[in-house]
Amino acid sequence: MKTIGRRALALVVLALFSGLLAAAPAQAWQAKPRPAAVAPTPSSKLDTVEILTSRGRVKFTVELAVTKAEQERGLMFRKSLAPDRGMLFPYNPPQRAAFWMKNTLIPLDILYIAPDGRVLSIARNAVPHDETPLPSGGIIRGVLEIPGGRAAQLGILPGDRVLNKIFPKG
Repeated sequence: MKTIGRRALALVVLALFSGLLAAAPAQAWQAKPRPAAVAPTPSSKLDTVEILTSRGRVKFTVELAVTKAEQERGLMFRKSLAPDRGMLFPYNPPQRAAFWMKNTLIPLDILYIAPDGRVLSIARNAVPHDETPLPSGGIIRGVLEIPGGRAAQLGILPGDRVLNKIFPKG
């Protein structure tokens, strides 16, 4: 008889405790929130990109986004980007692309570069956090992201030649 009484009491306590858990807000039982994401450090893979414009030659030191993970992250979470810096996304084989600004904190100019090494199109001053796709407008071999407004300041236009080892000489 004592065993049955203890079992019944244990079931009642378990039922009460389960009811309390179910009634409590879910947030109260979640782990503590993680600290905010730390801004990534620049990639160790650096290269140079030069663009021949009608005003002359301009040069950028760029991080290379070669792996899928590097390309997915891009310049997300960066709080600043020096005027002569950027990120180059090479694509092999050439393909259509569209970039967006999810988790990107700074405005960017996104230069879509055709397989022949010429600027195909430019998404100017892409808005931080905007998830609207910004399409290339055709087949590209690479994408160059630079600080927002720099393309206009430097006179970079569609048709300008981009010099880097991923593009043919010419």
